[in-house]
Amino acid sequence: MIKIVGQKIELKEASQQDIDDIYYWKYEDRQQEAKKWNGPYIPESKMTKEEFQKNWEKDYEIAPNTPDTLIIFVGHKLIGTVGSYWVDKNTNWLDKNTNWLETGIVIYDKNYWNGGYGTEAYKLWIDFLFGSTDLHRLGMSTWSGNVGMMKVAEKIGMKEEARIRQARIVDGEYFDAIKMGILRKEWERSS
Repeated sequence: MIKIVGQKIELKEASQQDIDDIYYWKYEDRQQEAKKWNGPYIPESKMTKEEFQKNWEKDYEIAPNTPDTLIIFVGHKLIGTVGSYWVDKNTNWLDKNTNWLETGIVIYDKNYWNGGYGTEAYKLWIDFLFGSTDLHRLGMSTWSGNVGMMKVAEKIGMKEEARIRQARIVDGEYFDAIKMGILRKEWERSS
């Protein structure tokens, strides 16, 4: 069982209770604050708990002994997730074509949106992915309205690599699509 301990947070593999708690945050929480920032332009259909569980387990590992998602805890409280996925859906660990992943973080509990929790969690996640794989590059995608995510990525050493102007529509307003990334050699120099 993977457990990564930081100063403020812990990253862990999900238990059944954790998956149920994430289901609550994604589908049952009335405020849905995280969805206002985490890809609000991507339609997401509601799943049953059983479908969510099966989907969670379907593509669990991105590499041997490397899960695609870990849960973020502050003490015993689940506050979010860090995750990754292959950019090319045809890629897998044994037959990779790109040697890089997209990564992300979602803090569901808005009481933890400030204070460095997300930055620490994301930094530990990137360090884990580079440390447990031979990946050449890690990236992330967001939109120009999510200034917080861009700041977190910049703090851990990611650079803006692409800006697609006015490519996202949120609440009837156009925003830029943003791509940021970091190379293994850049991460190793900064760590």
